[in-house]
Amino acid sequence: MVFSSIIFVMWFLPLVLLLYFILPKIIPVKNKIVICNGVLLISSLIFYAWDTPKFLGIMLVSIFINYFFGIVMGLTLNNQMKKIELIISVVANLSLLGYFKYFNFFIDIFNKSFGKHVSELDIVLPIGISFFTFQGLSYVVDVYRGNVEVQKNPLKIALYISMFPQLVAGPIVRYDTIAKQIDDRKIDYNNLVTGLRRFIYGLAKKVLIANVLGETADKIFGADQFGFLHMSVLVAWWGAICYTMQIYFDFSGYSDMAIGMGKILGFDFLENFNYPYISKSITEFWRRWHISLSSFFRDYVYIPLGGNRKGNVYFHLIIVFLLTGLWHGASWTFIIWGGGTDYLF
Repeated sequence: MVFSSIIFVMWFLPLVLLLYFILPKIIPVKNKIVICNGVLLISSLIFYAWDTPKFLGIMLVSIFINYFFGIVMGLTLNNQMKKIELIISVVANLSLLGYFKYFNFFIDIFNKSFGKHVSELDIVLPIGISFFTFQGLSYVVDVYRGNVEVQKNPLKIALYISMFPQLVAGPIVRYDTIAKQIDDRKIDYNNLVTGLRRFIYGLAKKVLIANVLGETADKIFGADQFGFLHMSVLVAWWGAICYTMQIYFDFSGYSDMAIGMGKILGFDFLENFNYPYISKSITEFWRRWHISLSSFFRDYVYIPLGGNRKGNVYFHLIIVFLLTGLWHGASWTFIIWGGGTDYLF
């Protein structure tokens, strides 16, 4: 289920919002947020299991891993032991992501490197696994650093990791930005109107602009070899412009829809795109494009490596951009893109 689909816009979202706003008024519970959180958690799990129910088990494993290690680190007083627990939790999270996203890619590398014929596994990539894995990582790392308190309620961790507005295409929402809002947030008419307007903007970006430009770009660059070789410079430039605008309006449209739905539900998600195409340098562009991803790698990889204060800053940049490339996809094109991008900074 995607945000721009008829079933989501006309059925799923209206029904969820109806229950979200009505049930707390008719159920005699003192803390109305508990009802709202319950509706949101159940609807998020249904949303994730809609197309492929078996993927729900993978998400539940991720939730358990991060909840368990958060509790364990909260009870551990020895700093050295707590660091070991953090390492295990990071390895567990990345192993889950690595198996589904990169296992066959590494099998292919092994076969080509050593002339072997190891069969690839029939692995289907779970939707949104990169996003909810990174969100789980941000939680356990922030618990280790002491930036957030340990969440002892497993349902609240489940809500944080599975929340459907940002589950499919981001932004990557860190636990520390919404921890307080899980327990206490403002759900009112003003947020409903503001969030709905933002959602409509994002939906228009996706359906009316990105999809239309994408069709043009696909026709131009999807031509057969003969047609591509005889393409005029003007047509090639038009295809490049269409694709450039398509990916922006597609990604930023999804972010707008996520931020808008979050606002309706009482959550304040951070901005993810800040007019990147008005940037005056590639560095500025990086700061404006997919902000949640770049800030994640900055705070959880680049700075812990030493940043620009300790060690070789260029080595740190290479590591960050290689990981960024791998995050986008399991192929050599993404690795080359990630490995080459750091030379622009």
